[in-house]
Amino acid sequence: MSVNAVKDYLKQFHLEDKIEEFQESSATVELAAHAAGVIPAMIAKTLSFKVQDQAILIVTGGDTKVDNRKYKEKFGIKAKMLTPDEVVEYTGHAIGGVCPYANPVGKVKIFLDESLRRYPMALPAAGSPSSCVRLTIEELERSCPGAEWVDVCTWQKESSPDS
Repeated sequence: MSVNAVKDYLKQFHLEDKIEEFQESSATVELAAHAAGVIPAMIAKTLSFKVQDQAILIVTGGDTKVDNRKYKEKFGIKAKMLTPDEVVEYTGHAIGGVCPYANPVGKVKIFLDESLRRYPMALPAAGSPSSCVRLTIEELERSCPGAEWVDVCTWQKESSPDS
């Protein structure tokens, strides 16, 4: 997939103009935060897992880690990330550009982690390792129809975005 596929997807929500493309890489949380000028916690990283034969994407704050106990309580199985090949197969995006947008229909279920609600905006990738979408939490939720809010991650208590 590509930024163009994500842009086409976001048109239905009138959010295509929220995509930002960078000259530098945004493939990791740290790189994305630098490129976008925000703190790492505001980067909405998208983690990909396999639950039985279904792929799930958990969109979470950039400073989080999956809490294995919470994950197992929610999904009834130990967390098992997709392989890089499976990531492309299930999401249509390569690692570094994985996002909750323009995924093949029926291939993934989207979950939004509660850690995203700490800040007024979140910046998920936009289909490439040098892009993001700058969204309010309400826009993120609206652009992920059918997504379920979950609490499966932990994070370090961090200074405010104004620090």
